[in-house]
Amino acid sequence: MIVTLGGQPQVLTFALDELLARGEWIDEVAAVHAAPETPAMQQSLAALAGAFAGERYAGQPCRLRSVTLHDGAAGLEEITDEAAAEATWQTLHGLLGQLKTAGRRLHLVVTGGPRLIGLMAMSAATLLFDHQDRLWHLYTPRVVREAARGGAILHAGPADGVRLIQVPMAPWGAYFPALRLLATATSTQVLAAQARWMDEDEQARCQAVEAQLTDRQREVLRAFAAGLNPQEVAERLSITLKTVNSHKSAILDECRVAWSTPESERLTYHDLRQRFERYYNRAI
Repeated sequence: MIVTLGGQPQVLTFALDELLARGEWIDEVAAVHAAPETPAMQQSLAALAGAFAGERYAGQPCRLRSVTLHDGAAGLEEITDEAAAEATWQTLHGLLGQLKTAGRRLHLVVTGGPRLIGLMAMSAATLLFDHQDRLWHLYTPRVVREAARGGAILHAGPADGVRLIQVPMAPWGAYFPALRLLATATSTQVLAAQARWMDEDEQARCQAVEAQLTDRQREVLRAFAAGLNPQEVAERLSITLKTVNSHKSAILDECRVAWSTPESERLTYHDLRQRFERYYNRAI
């Protein structure tokens, strides 16, 4: 599990408790954080060190790994400019790349710490994750959040309402493996290469899906690509919601084939907009 961390150590332990309760086997946790120059960060790391005493957690082997954002040899205390943001990207890209090269299945929790760290982590994940990896947001009710502030409470009870919410994410690196070869590239170079390969490969996949559809199914697909929800598609095309859902299922089946998406991964109409919006806009 990789967790972006600030001065609230309970974000990590709450998330880990939730994953363990779901039956996940977690034997290592990487806490990604700014340089521990502030008392809040120092206290956060100290609290977590105690929770992982003897490299065990909740009675099972589990190692806590502290990953400090760094720019060369210096740790980053704050992300104040684009150079620091780029250094943050390189730290996260290097960490995720190392873990994926080692064949690890990853759970990334982006709730804690400065927002930009979470955004950079998500960006790196879209490049390096496989279909079995997961991106999570931790929801903590306000009352519990206030009571646990600063690590006053490290473990929530079943009735506290703390829960993990999976964040949908397209693992573009799984679709375009060449993107993963850009190990030393800057974030700008990666995004440029990603756009170039997507223009070519995504257009071919979209064309392959279209070729398998009926005229009516293509109309439904265009409507979803324009951002409409199922009810809005039904109203625009003057068909029933049941008919829309039937066409949607057929379209998603073709997408699953074109993108080699495993059956275990759920697809929704949101994926149609994500994959076809630019395709149809290019054709205009």
